[in-house]
Amino acid sequence: MENLQDKRKIYDKSELLEDQIKKEPIEQFRDWYHEAEQEPHISEANAMAVSTLESDGCPRTRMVLLKAYTWEGFIFYTNYDSRKGQALAENPKACLHFFWPGLERQVIIKAHLEKIPGNLSDGYFASRPKGSQLGAVVSPQSQVIPNRQFLEEKLKNLEKKYENKEVDRPENWGGYIAKPYEIEFWQGRPNRLHDRILYSLNENFSWHISRLAP
Repeated sequence: MENLQDKRKIYDKSELLEDQIKKEPIEQFRDWYHEAEQEPHISEANAMAVSTLESDGCPRTRMVLLKAYTWEGFIFYTNYDSRKGQALAENPKACLHFFWPGLERQVIIKAHLEKIPGNLSDGYFASRPKGSQLGAVVSPQSQVIPNRQFLEEKLKNLEKKYENKEVDRPENWGGYIAKPYEIEFWQGRPNRLHDRILYSLNENFSWHISRLAP
């Protein structure tokens, strides 16, 4: 067993005080996201964990890439038949999590999820490199497959089929929009007295702002 008890890090890069924050959480996210994009030690600022609740009652988490965010919510794309897609069909809620260690920041988002309109998924799919398009067609995501060769052979066959053709978006592949009802901004601080600012959606669609103890 490896003992990790003595691993320590001092969080002292920034602060998050009430007189510094935006009234709207999407604005606050936008500011933090732009800073994360400029941080040289963060290779993919749009990488986020998505946790869904599976049928056995256990959450399951995986990393995906945020592809857009609007006043309405956060958009990512996936195979609708995947484990996350099946979980969202049964329980259309998820928790999104961004961790930007170079800035000592986290953002935790609880949201309702909906499929985006097909034409928007078509537009994004058409913008992807052809290899990524073919990969989406090839992979029966989350299903058991015999071996790696199974995928590579399917890919070779599809490369020949679509050599001079455009690849159509599979019907079981597209986007979700996560419409938040709770967003927490976490800023690391010294002595583990971190700043935690929580935005909670009111019934009139305004946001209530509160501070949580670390």
